[in-house]
Parts: sequence; structure tokens; C-alpha cells
Amino acid sequence: MEENQVEDVDVTNMMRTYIIILFSLLSLSAWAQESDSTSHYKKRVLDATEIDLLFSYYEQDGNNSAVSGGVGNEHLTDVTPTIIVSMPAGPDGVLTIDAGISAYSSASSSNINPFNSTGASQGGRYEDDDDDDDDDEGYGTGTGTPIGSPWVASSGASKSDALTSLNVSYAHSSDDRNNIWNMNGSISREYDYSSFGFGGGFAKLMNQKNTELSFKAQVYLDQWNPIYPTELHEYETYGQEFLSSGFFSGVTVYDQQGVASTSYLPSAFSAVQDKKRNSYALSVGFSQILSRNFQISLFVDAIRQEGLLSTPYQRVYFADVENYFIGDTQQISVYESKQNTGVYQLADDVERLPSTRLKIPIGVRANYYLTEFLSLRTYYRYYQDDWGLTAHTASIELPIKIGSRFTFYPNYRYYEQNQADYFAPFDTHLSTEQYYTSDYDLSTFDSQTLGMGISYKDIFTSMKIGNIGLKSIDVRYQNYQRSNGLNANIVSFAFKFVVD
Repeated sequence: MEENQVEDVDVTNMMRTYIIILFSLLSLSAWAQESDSTSHYKKRVLDATEIDLLFSYYEQDGNNSAVSGGVGNEHLTDVTPTIIVSMPAGPDGVLTIDAGISAYSSASSSNINPFNSTGASQGGRYEDDDDDDDDDEGYGTGTGTPIGSPWVASSGASKSDALTSLNVSYAHSSDDRNNIWNMNGSISREYDYSSFGFGGGFAKLMNQKNTELSFKAQVYLDQWNPIYPTELHEYETYGQEFLSSGFFSGVTVYDQQGVASTSYLPSAFSAVQDKKRNSYALSVGFSQILSRNFQISLFVDAIRQEGLLSTPYQRVYFADVENYFIGDTQQISVYESKQNTGVYQLADDVERLPSTRLKIPIGVRANYYLTEFLSLRTYYRYYQDDWGLTAHTASIELPIKIGSRFTFYPNYRYYEQNQADYFAPFDTHLSTEQYYTSDYDLSTFDSQTLGMGISYKDIFTSMKIGNIGLKSIDVRYQNYQRSNGLNANIVSFAFKFVVD
């Protein structure tokens, strides 16, 4: 089957799954309302079933691909449809089901195998880059000279993927509505990663509901299905004879001077043994209404992660090790620029990071109602972890009411961080180091996000189709600019419906 046919089948399957989820949740919400029809003696926490339909489109560009060791094309698109159904579960409870699909296409991850015959390596011979460490499919002998470039997207299987997720939560309020208990469970999966999560929390309202104290705990038990870069996959499969076997059979490897060589040996590489990633989070929040116009809230989190915290397919290059390439040797001299369209440097190892990480974010929100038509929302967060990374986030939003149903809200966010202890740019790490990464998400940078949105609200749901009324519409746009050259645009839509 041709690759575009495969992609069409994937999209069709995702849409079919999305439609099945939608109708299943609508049926469940109707059942929940029917089963609760006799409970009219008490004011319900949620009067009617609410359905949120969300959609977002994200697109980014950048020049620091982590898959290619810190240089290369970072173009990525992501489409995320989501449905959230909140249903009354008796007068005191709310059951919420959140199901979504995130379908993305990434130039960076496509270069897990850059030597793909229909992509960067036109004229090459390898049709598949599903280089899972337990599967040799896509690696064999043939004819032709494979080429690739960190600046040109390959077209193998790893260029796109879909993350599917489902989260179910239940919240129960006491008769006086001053105590709220909640619990949740979630599952998600993509090609090389799966996650299972569960948690719960408690909130206490005091002082005539002007004060709220909350506690929350969450656990995620995740599992990698590691994928490795082509050259390291072959080394792991065939050992020191790999240059005459599998993918490398008949392929010429060149040194930095463009001379054919058989000395390439990524001896630092070994397959990961621990494929789990577990996360444990505790959160404490405090909220206080100080006056009719002013509200403030504080939070502190503690997150501990254990297991495989690095990404198995992100390459690293050592400055004290000879460089080796496949492709057009005349382009070695311009390897780090976009002029390079036909040569790819072979990895020395993959990203290695500690097996534990402790994160501590502390934040504050302050909302002030300036007038009947104008509000001020501010946010600040300080973050630090035991990898040496610290960060500051500050944002401001200015909702402006336009009439009784429309609100316009411009917003601005500023973020800055220092680099983690284990980060270094392309080809500057040393082979003597224990941990190393060239992922620019762990580098020093600052970013600015400028956005705007407009919302429509109709609390009486006058627009109806059958027994489903439209309660609100929300449209947002944000532009993200990072100091290291990464930029992105995000457009999102949200529709809220109420089922009578």
C-alpha cells in the first residue's frame, strides 16, 4: 500500500473512532439524566449534561531538532479534536469523560531514519523507518546510495503519529457543598509510548465559600516502546560487524574530510534496559476572595519522576570523537546550515539523562474586576528541579465585555529559563560525560506569547437543535516566539452545549 493511502486509512480510523466516542457519550449522558430524573428534592451540583467540543491546530518551525542532535528542521503540525462530556450523577455528583486525538506530523521525528527513499534520500532504497529495537523490518540490502539531511524531512513512518487519550473523572460534593471529593483515571497511547494514570483530591470551602483549600495526588505509570536512530539500531542488531550488514551493506561511510572509512563505531551506545517512566505528583492549593473585586490563589506542586526520562531516538554527537557521514560529501562543510540537503552525520549515542527528577513549581494567580466591563487576570509561576533548571513564567489577560454576550480578551505571556546541567549544543558534548542532551527545550532561552480571543455566552441557550442548546463559543489565537528561533502559531475553537 502506498504511504498516502496508509495515512488516509489512519485518518479515517481516527474519525470513525471519534464519531463512535461522540455517540457513546451522548447515549451515556441521556442514560445519566434519565436515571437521575427522580432526584428533584435537592439542588444539583450540575443541572444538565454539558458537552464541550474542542479543536486546536498547532504549527511550529525551528532550527534545533533534538532528533538530529541540536540542528535541523523542527517543522511540526498538530491537529487535536477533543470531546468532554460532564453529566450529573445524582444531585451531588458529576461524571466527566474526556476523549481526544492528537494527530501530528513532524519533520524532526521523521529523521529517526533520514535515509528514506521517498523523502530526504531520493534514490535511496529503504522504504520503512519503523526501527523498533525488536523488529528489523525496513532494513535490508538493495541498490542505490542513501542520502539524508537534518534540514529535509524524510517520509518514513515516524514522520507522523496519533496520540489517543481517554480520561474519566468523578466529583462528589457534600450536602452543604463545602466538601468536594474527586477521583480520576486516564489512558493514552501513541506508537512508541503508552500511559496509565489515576489520582484523586479533596477541596474544602470555608468562610461562606470565600476561602478554598485543596489537595490533589496523581500517579502516571508509563511505558516506552523504544525506537532508535537507524545507525544505532543497526549497531545494536549486528554488533561490530554492522558496517557490512543490514542497512550498511553496500553503503559508504565518510569521515569529516569526505574520505571513505570503515572506522565508524558508536561504542558508547547500548539499548535502554529500563523502559518505564513513572510520575508522582502532589499539589496543594489555596484560594481567597479578598473583596468583591479581588481574588487571589496560590499553589505549590511536587512532582517526582522515575525511570527512562530521556528520549531514545534523540541523537547526541561528541566533540572528542571523529565525525562520520552518509551522503553527498561536498555538503559536509555546510552541514549546520540549510544549504545542506544531502548529507547526514551518524550519531555517537542517544540522549542520556538521570533516572530520577524532582520538579517544584510554585505559583500565584490574582484576578481583579476593574469595572463591570473590564477585568484583570494575572499569573506568575516559579519553577526549579534537581537537574539545575529554573524558570519564571508571568502572564496577563485583560477580558473586555462587549455587550451582554461577547467578551474580547487580549493576553500576553513571558517565560524564561536557564539551561539544565546536562545540556550542550550540537557536537560539543564529551564522550567522558555520564549524562548529555542537545534538546533545546532544556537550554537557556526566553519566550513571548501574544494572543487574543473572543467568546460568546448565552446562559439561556436560546440556539437549539432538538434538546441540545448552544451555551458558548470560544475562539483563540496565539503566536509564540522563542529566543533560539522556534516559533509557533496556535488556533483553537471551543463549543459548549447543554442537553436539556
